[in-house]
Amino acid sequence: MVLRNAVHTNLYADSVTLMRAAARIAERPGVLTASLVMGTAANQDVLDRAGLLADEGRSAGPNDLVVAVRCADDEEATAALAAALAALAETPDPAAPEGEVPLRALAAAPDDTDLALISTPGPYAAAEALKALRRNMNVFLFSDHVSLADELTLKQEAARRGLLVMGPDCGTSLVAGVPLGFANAVRRGGIGLAGASGTGLQQVSCLVHAMGAGVSHLIGTGSRDLSEEIGGLSTLAALDLLAADPTTEVVVLVSKPPAPRVARRVLERAAGIGKPVVACFLGAASGTAPPGVTQVATLDEAARAAASLALGHPVPAAETATPRAPREPRRWVRGLYAGGTFAYEAELLLRARLGAVARETPAPPPGAPPALPAAHLVLDLGDDAYTTGRPHPMIDPTVRTAYLTAALDDPSTAVVLLDVVIGHGAAPDPAGEIARVLAGRQTPDDGPLVLAFVVGTDRDPQQLDVQQRLLAEAGAVVMGSGTAAARAAADAVAGIAPQVEVRIGEGV
Repeated sequence: MVLRNAVHTNLYADSVTLMRAAARIAERPGVLTASLVMGTAANQDVLDRAGLLADEGRSAGPNDLVVAVRCADDEEATAALAAALAALAETPDPAAPEGEVPLRALAAAPDDTDLALISTPGPYAAAEALKALRRNMNVFLFSDHVSLADELTLKQEAARRGLLVMGPDCGTSLVAGVPLGFANAVRRGGIGLAGASGTGLQQVSCLVHAMGAGVSHLIGTGSRDLSEEIGGLSTLAALDLLAADPTTEVVVLVSKPPAPRVARRVLERAAGIGKPVVACFLGAASGTAPPGVTQVATLDEAARAAASLALGHPVPAAETATPRAPREPRRWVRGLYAGGTFAYEAELLLRARLGAVARETPAPPPGAPPALPAAHLVLDLGDDAYTTGRPHPMIDPTVRTAYLTAALDDPSTAVVLLDVVIGHGAAPDPAGEIARVLAGRQTPDDGPLVLAFVVGTDRDPQQLDVQQRLLAEAGAVVMGSGTAAARAAADAVAGIAPQVEVRIGEGV
């Protein structure tokens, strides 16, 4: 194998564009790994830990683009590096409306601009966000690696000015039908969503669309907003904005469990906005919700409760097919998720029925297949532990393909759980990539049961029915949601797998 880096001075591209270009390069024959990042110290450290930083890359400055490739031979490495700039040029800017060139400097924005989308390296993102706030712009902050102290400063400044900071590390928002980051094409309607869970918000928005309701706005707050340190500042601001919005009739909150003090503060504010609120804090004890607030335990229930309120009549639970039971010696569930919220919800549902669930497994050496534990396993493959130096699996399926192949080949795998996220920003054919792995690797009778669900709508560019059909034709059982898939997996395996205590990282 050959490791090579190339440095392009003073060449900037946002992180989504870089991930898409890296995915294009990784598709070339002979390319084992490809990564395109800005040359900040933090990004160089990420490359170094991934074994992708060569001597050339160490010379990069924060405004320089670093292209890193690991290839089968030197000739392919040279060709891949040469193709990187062409891949960038061919990758459309996801922030640019068709036919328009996005503004790249705050100073160039018209005075009446009220929203800035910021996707710069983390050490510089906070400064740009602060400039935007001081120009009275709301901020969608896609950038990660923003310090907790900087996040608090930004959100306190926004609160003083009556503005909103969505992020940092905010993957999705939908403002008046305009997608920011990853988002789905859902019908407009009276349900406003806010929360610290990007894929969870996408799932609920798609489910209410399927139920016949619609979405007014979807506001991502960033994953740390409901922590004790940040205090839910963006969530509280989102509640106030949705309360004042005449198109919003019902509000939905979605997140992992907030800090207890923050949860109380958010629920108290929610109870006072004058509109019904559905709160889904995954894994949190339901307790007694204040008047006007309905607390639910799953994403399915959140969507159904919100749609029932918006439509004025109860929305029944969807019928779920009963999958076949796996045969011995197949006993373990393998959840391989691109969305962290789906992994979190699946772990909760599986653990309640099946016992211990492992949440990580040692990363394999470069070129080696992953090793799977003798245990139920749920992985968030979008986590930094698995995407270091690689694009997110919602853009590039390479990381998940390796784990899916290992799970299908493991004779002890009973059920494989997969999420497929489509919509704006996602890969053009994510189900097709999974279908190609599934094809020919199992038979309906003796292979592991594959349960998959697609997060999307009939209006998304990848088309929900097309993606579902590809999965079904490849042998997967297509479920209506992540909640339904996890419950079906537990039902299929209950009584087969022994309930054993497994310590993370052991049993491999």
